Amino acid sequence: MKKTVGIALTGSYCTFSEIFPAIGSLAEEYDLIPIVSQNVYTTDSRFITARETVLRLTELTGKPPIHTIAEAEPIGPKKLLDLLIIAPCTGNTLAKLAAGIADTPVTMAYKSHMRNSRPVLIGVSTNDGLAAAAANIARLINTKNVFFVPFGQDSPENKPTSLVCRFGEIKRAANAALEKKQIEPVIIGK
Repeated sequence: MKKTVGIALTGSYCTFSEIFPAIGSLAEEYDLIPIVSQNVYTTDSRFITARETVLRLTELTGKPPIHTIAEAEPIGPKKLLDLLIIAPCTGNTLAKLAAGIADTPVTMAYKSHMRNSRPVLIGVSTNDGLAAAAANIARLINTKNVFFVPFGQDSPENKPTSLVCRFGEIKRAANAALEKKQIEPVIIGK
């Protein structure tokens, strides 16, 4: 029987072109439940419209995305997921996860899922990863059952504090996280 994996997207719209192929790869092996933040569900960006995002996720997973706090809350009590992946995970969402704030569908999914001591995999995508978000990354790396997709600087010359996960590593990182293992190295170069 296939494992059930939640795939939660937050508003790093510039990385959606990289997460969609990773979701397609995950769909070959897992039953996926898409989850999106309110911003992802409603915001048209210069990279993609909200409608295109929802349609693409629905096509890739076969299900419409969870997009409200009320829809995300039962994830834990019903033990719906074997693994929750949050990718891309913005600095704003990192801060909320680290502080225990559950005020979006994605942060509620995290809180609800974590009550079962099941793994969470985070794919960082933030312009302040080596600045304000660094403390939140450190706190989450030190949190039981939280694992990270390997990440590194995406443009050290132009954006010296920006960190982005290596989306091509998500499937390998997910397989390891299901075994409650962190793939190494966590911090990698280009």
